[in-house]
Amino acid sequence: MANEYQVGIHRVLEHVGLSSSSYYFHATGGRKGRLPSKTTYHEDRGDIGNGQVVEQVRSILSAPFQDYWGYHNITAELRETGYFINHKKVYRLMKEARLLRPFTRLRPKNVKRKYVQFRKIETNCPLEYVEMDIKCVWIPEKGKQAYLLTLLDVHTRKVLAYSFDWNMKQHKVIELYARLIDEGKLPEGTIIRSDNGSQFIAANVRQYLEMVGMDQEFTHVATPEENGHVEAYHGILKNELFLRYEYFSFAQAKQLIDEFVQYYNNKRRHGSLKRQTPERVWLREKHLLERRAKVA
Repeated sequence: MANEYQVGIHRVLEHVGLSSSSYYFHATGGRKGRLPSKTTYHEDRGDIGNGQVVEQVRSILSAPFQDYWGYHNITAELRETGYFINHKKVYRLMKEARLLRPFTRLRPKNVKRKYVQFRKIETNCPLEYVEMDIKCVWIPEKGKQAYLLTLLDVHTRKVLAYSFDWNMKQHKVIELYARLIDEGKLPEGTIIRSDNGSQFIAANVRQYLEMVGMDQEFTHVATPEENGHVEAYHGILKNELFLRYEYFSFAQAKQLIDEFVQYYNNKRRHGSLKRQTPERVWLREKHLLERRAKVA
């Protein structure tokens, strides 16, 4: 049209409100920027095809009790086995292979209560703070709930002890602590944090903890985040164990819990621990307990 009426192309573009860059643009159909690499370097095996890296990721995700960790934890796992790879590449490979899990938010657990002085816990060594909580576990064979009591070290996120039974009375809470103290796994001065459950506020429990030199504190109303570490663990237990594995009897549930605690402490990486396992952090920092004892 511009040639037919002796009008310059720029005047026509100005008239219709179109920029010259848009007029002259021709789509190439290609990807912008540098193409992604097709290999990943391994310290022992050299360049490895990305297909083999994806298979390695599948192998990690298929381990017993394994859940989709997310690409940061997978990156840490691959690096530990000798790969030189960053989290962006791991994300791309997992996305292309459809190995990423859609984000799901854990629902808040039971409403808690009472008298925590500092909502956020700051720790310097293991066993400075221990959180305890009880989770209900449905047993299909009997058609009723069993109860899981967990004691978790805040500093290392390690499960120190747990008790699984048809009921969780106050004497079983005392028995669990007594076992840890007798084994030398719980020093004096440890602060015990819990919700306001009847088992935890019972006079016998509070007197026993005071007698053995433990400080006990309770969370405020509707603030499960004040007991958040053990709450998060029970959420992990629900999502990665009870919603993924079938069981029928109490004995089957107990066996699964026993196996999962071993996996959780020794194999499962934590973002809050810089992608390390609770047991690794425990072994690295347990010497701080001796220093703490000397200061006390």
